[in-house]
Amino acid sequence: MSVNIIAEAGVNHNGDLARALDLVDAAAAAGVDVVKFQSFVITNVVTKWAGKAKYQTETTGGNQSQQEMLAGLELDEAAHRALMTRCQDRGIRFLSTPFDLDSMRLLTQTLKLDMLKIPSGEITNAPLLLAAARSGRKLIMSTGASTLDEVETALGVLAFGYSRPLDAPPGEEAFAAAYADPAGKAALRMNVQLMHCTSEYPAPFAEVNLRTMDTLRDAFGLPVGLSDHTEGIAVAIAAVARGAASVEKHFTLDRRLPGPDHRMSLEPADLAAMVSAIRQVELSLGDGRKQPTASERQNLPIIRKSLVAARAIAKGAIIGPDDITMKRTSGFGISPMRLWSILGRTASKAYELDDTLEETP
Repeated sequence: MSVNIIAEAGVNHNGDLARALDLVDAAAAAGVDVVKFQSFVITNVVTKWAGKAKYQTETTGGNQSQQEMLAGLELDEAAHRALMTRCQDRGIRFLSTPFDLDSMRLLTQTLKLDMLKIPSGEITNAPLLLAAARSGRKLIMSTGASTLDEVETALGVLAFGYSRPLDAPPGEEAFAAAYADPAGKAALRMNVQLMHCTSEYPAPFAEVNLRTMDTLRDAFGLPVGLSDHTEGIAVAIAAVARGAASVEKHFTLDRRLPGPDHRMSLEPADLAAMVSAIRQVELSLGDGRKQPTASERQNLPIIRKSLVAARAIAKGAIIGPDDITMKRTSGFGISPMRLWSILGRTASKAYELDDTLEETP
């Protein structure tokens, strides 16, 4: 199965539907599988007193609150529908991240999406996780800034939501029991993919810790991808070589645009380069069997050496170490691995310098 490449448009439309549609076009042109946006009702997500992250202050200034910064970035139902239609026209998949229960209902009940992305910041938001699982949708869940215990707890909520009746009373003990139940584990395997993530923008390379992908895969037995917040495309490509099921990367039409995420996003040409590199890497991973490939087999007679005469050898002479050397010839002769079994034998024919040795009785 090929790597699922998700272009994270996020809020890089700056509240402009025309720009959002252009982002869909750019993502499709780059060759990604999915373009992802963010769905939220701002008053449901942050209080008017909520501050901004350091990177948000650096990119948008310190005069606004987080609520004020995000207020112009909401997408209404009509915008969602327009983006879904554009995705369908361009042959790529539409995906969005719900940050609140109203947006969850919009995506699942109104727009009928069959998959959702759960962001890292919501991994402790049990009511949102429960609603996501009870919707029956497949989920991609980012795990930035979390511990293994927190990931397991979140998976317990999802296991409960997927495997228990709608009237089953939720709670921490019920979540833990659902996670321990084989039915809950089976539901997770059918529906959930984890994403390793470093929740900083841009993420320092020294804090990416790609080996955590292996840790998550071993701990939970689920497919694992990477939500990459580093600058450039090297880490995303490395993640594919490490077995990522999905790669998610922010992109923008222009990194110079105002807004919180443009600075750490790829521009369209770089997004296309990332897609091309990922496809090359996944093609090169192969099936893991160590054997000559089709193209190698035609080169074997050229690159491997055979035993040849190091000097003239008379018929009937006893072949000694000074009579034989190893050189490339036309076609296969006797493998140098058999040198010691040939020494001491009687030459069955006469050889000139560089003649390929033949088997002797």
